[in-house]
Amino acid sequence: MSETTIHQLGLGGGCHWCTEAIFLSLKGVKEVQQGWIASEAPHARFSEAVIVHFDPTVIPVGILVAIHLFTHSATSDHTMRQKYRSALYYFSPAEKPLLEQAMEAFTDLPLVTSILPFKAFKSSLPAHQNYYFNGPDKPFCQRYIHPKLELLIQNFTDHVDLQKLKTSGLS
Repeated sequence: MSETTIHQLGLGGGCHWCTEAIFLSLKGVKEVQQGWIASEAPHARFSEAVIVHFDPTVIPVGILVAIHLFTHSATSDHTMRQKYRSALYYFSPAEKPLLEQAMEAFTDLPLVTSILPFKAFKSSLPAHQNYYFNGPDKPFCQRYIHPKLELLIQNFTDHVDLQKLKTSGLS
């Protein structure tokens, strides 16, 4: 076991409403901050992302990385990448090798996901936070988030808090 243990991780890739719902649905995740993250040049522009606070004894960083790569277009370098940067953000230099190690399991995929230093965060408006769980019947939630949560349940069942998802009509 490494002496360095990650307890928070920045994740960017797709809509932060979707990303927030996915990670709030996991066992061991204590909090998800939704908003925008900036790194250093050339990635200094803010991009939609979340900061996941978690207990690594319940859900290891490698599982969080796998879930992140599975639940957004991590292999697509589409035109909206400035707004939806595919990235893992570390908070101290000692965390970077742990994220690189977690990514090694996916070298067979043409990933566009970067491992970047965290530099700044801007929170979403309070009305947009916990978006899915505050209104799972909203059309956006039904069309975009609900299918991602169903895939999460199918592929990462052991890590999903099914009790929490029951309140949204899933499980």
